[in-house]
Amino acid sequence: MSEQKHNAYDENQIQVLEGLEAVRKRPGMYIGSTSIRGLHHLVYEIVDNSIDEALAGACDKIIVTLNKDGSCTVKDNGRGIPNAINQKTGAPTPEVVFTVLHAGGKFGGEGYAISGGLHGVGASVVNALSEWLVYENARDGECFTERFFRGGVIEGFHKKGDTEDHGLTVTFMPDKEIFEETAFDYDTLLTRLREQAFLNAGIRIVFIDNRPETPIENDLYYEGGIRSYVTHLNNGKGAEVIHPEVIYISSKRETSFCEIALQYNGTYNETLMTFANNIHTIEGGMHETGFKAALTKVMNEYAKKHNYIKDSDKGLSGEDVREGICAVVSVKLQEPQFEGQTKTKLGNSEMRTFVDGVVSEKLAEYMEENPAVCKAILDKALAAARAREAARKARELTRRKGVLEGSGLPGKLWDCQEKRSEVTELFLVEGNSAGGSAKDGRNSKFQAILPLRGKVLNVEKSRLDKVYSNTQLIPIIQAIGCGIGDDFDLAKLRYGKIVIMADADVDGAHIQILLLTFFFRHMRKLIEEGHIYLAQPPLFKVFKGKQVRYAFSDEERDFYIQELGVKNVEASRYKGLGEMNPSQLWETTMDPENRTLLRVTIEDAILADETFSILMGEKVEPRREFIEKNANYVTNLDV
Repeated sequence: MSEQKHNAYDENQIQVLEGLEAVRKRPGMYIGSTSIRGLHHLVYEIVDNSIDEALAGACDKIIVTLNKDGSCTVKDNGRGIPNAINQKTGAPTPEVVFTVLHAGGKFGGEGYAISGGLHGVGASVVNALSEWLVYENARDGECFTERFFRGGVIEGFHKKGDTEDHGLTVTFMPDKEIFEETAFDYDTLLTRLREQAFLNAGIRIVFIDNRPETPIENDLYYEGGIRSYVTHLNNGKGAEVIHPEVIYISSKRETSFCEIALQYNGTYNETLMTFANNIHTIEGGMHETGFKAALTKVMNEYAKKHNYIKDSDKGLSGEDVREGICAVVSVKLQEPQFEGQTKTKLGNSEMRTFVDGVVSEKLAEYMEENPAVCKAILDKALAAARAREAARKARELTRRKGVLEGSGLPGKLWDCQEKRSEVTELFLVEGNSAGGSAKDGRNSKFQAILPLRGKVLNVEKSRLDKVYSNTQLIPIIQAIGCGIGDDFDLAKLRYGKIVIMADADVDGAHIQILLLTFFFRHMRKLIEEGHIYLAQPPLFKVFKGKQVRYAFSDEERDFYIQELGVKNVEASRYKGLGEMNPSQLWETTMDPENRTLLRVTIEDAILADETFSILMGEKVEPRREFIEKNANYVTNLDV
């Protein structure tokens, strides 16, 4: 690529805003957390800088490599960083970029017209949170390098040699003093890098994992851009699409660009992904608001014009027209205003008007030109409207007068005395026998018991009206107290911990996944806010005389057999929770002093969405492929 057209980007475009001191002391302020999510954020920050080069028209290939020693390398063929001395600091410009917070070419200079790295914290924060980092900067026929240790220079800026290449290569080792774990997850990074390749048609991202004995390589290149992304998402769900082609619309206005791709599938769920300057705005923002409003308006206008609904009828709701939609909304603008340090919500009000206008004009044109596609979409939306009305009537059964009042609670709930949700716990217990043991063994001051009777509904295959009329789910909705769908209100939560307690076998695992599917689809905030837990009952009871040990794994069982000197043992394997008496269930599974609970979290909502769709959806083949792919990582697989 020629660099002559990018001559506005030089050492004087790098502006220094403040120092780096607080990053290692308060890493969460800059990368969200020090969990594996924060670890992956380091990779995203460096890759985003390379993506910004691509947005500037200066880069078309990025190589991301996970190295055997645990480090990560990101290499691009962009312009590289200006090598000259920065006039404001007197230091080499690349050193400024990697050691000074809020230093970069994205703060009013002409180096970047559009950038996702708004805060300019990427390179310096990664450096500060790495045990070591080294860069190689190829620009203007020369390659310069420098090495850092925990943010400080240990091998100064110097010329490595002459080169015909151009671009930046960064290798960093995450700091074990900062992060809870430092092993990158390949699938999580692959999902993010594939996302970036979809959002930037024509850019090639090569992702290599050199850690296994046989290296893994993925070449990510999609000429179809976000159209290919929608196809990929629907294929990943294993969903039948209701119209064959992806609908695509786009528009440019001055320095802003909007493109939207959408396709409806046969599921009852909504997948809407929004991006601003390639940043995944998981909390939405103005562009998402504009899209939703215009989609609902256009669908209703078309439906009335073509007599799908009468003028006197109540119109289709936003939920109706988005049932089964898979859509990607991507906007690019010169000065994005993101809410939050990790950039998850777009605040530019002008983007709401822009996106609304694009959808109102161009989707309306598409619908007039493609009546067969519109009929399929509107038939689905009208069915959703009928189901919503049925759900509205059934919903009244689940409403309660107040947050903590007993009225309206399910009859089979053994409630607790305490009313403060921050200390209360609700155990959803598989089976009447185990429910009885849990009731007798619990601490009734703060622990409530709701036994589950019968098979839980698979909500992946059911509309909301079926959920409201399901005799197994209604007691759960009533007991938790938050409502579902439009009525969901986390402030009405009655129990701070909701614990799924099922047998440690295949049937118990099935009940767990059915309940998790329900919470993910209809009460996702409970998972996102950390209120859902899985109990961990013991698998074995090892005893000799009056000495009793409870084992939660085969290894622990074998250890206790040796410790107690048990001979000729058939280690006692619990077939179900009901085999334990109340005191045993309390001691092993319910007592906060002794128990182990697993908190359910969502690291990647889109990946979770795809996984639930595959495992719990209608199509068999994607489920079989998923099981075969992951068979090496699970035990007790029921096929």
